[in-house]
Amino acid sequence: MSQTIESRLEAKGIALPAAAAPAANYVPYVISGNLLYLSGQLPMENGKVGVTGLVGTEVALEDAQRAAELCAINILAQAKAALGGDLSRIVRIIKLNGFVASGAGFTDQHLVINGASNLIADILGDAGRHARAAVGMAALPMNAAVEIDAIIEIA
Repeated sequence: MSQTIESRLEAKGIALPAAAAPAANYVPYVISGNLLYLSGQLPMENGKVGVTGLVGTEVALEDAQRAAELCAINILAQAKAALGGDLSRIVRIIKLNGFVASGAGFTDQHLVINGASNLIADILGDAGRHARAAVGMAALPMNAAVEIDAIIEIA
């Protein structure tokens, strides 16, 4: 499946970045049995947070969806690092938890996190279909517009 994942990424013009280092006192991932738990991934792009601010007031929906896509790319990059470069070990994305820095009255968090869900499903096919949460937050670390963590079944 790794070639399939890699070829799908390539077909979309996506090059996975180096996995982000933790920004505080935590580890980027934990493997327990056949589950890979990934810490929250921010919309990092070229070494910095690519989309900042509150969605609905400072950030447009389309830009927030792009932030969610960046989070998904970083989830795949972190998974690749955790799995020794072997994305074929991914059996299924179990769950994504999406957090959206939301301005007052913004209630389309589910549409924001679709940016990540759609990308993951496009890249992984049926193995990318997952349960998820989409939650509004007052603020996120480093003023990120979106943060997403993941639980992944691995072989």
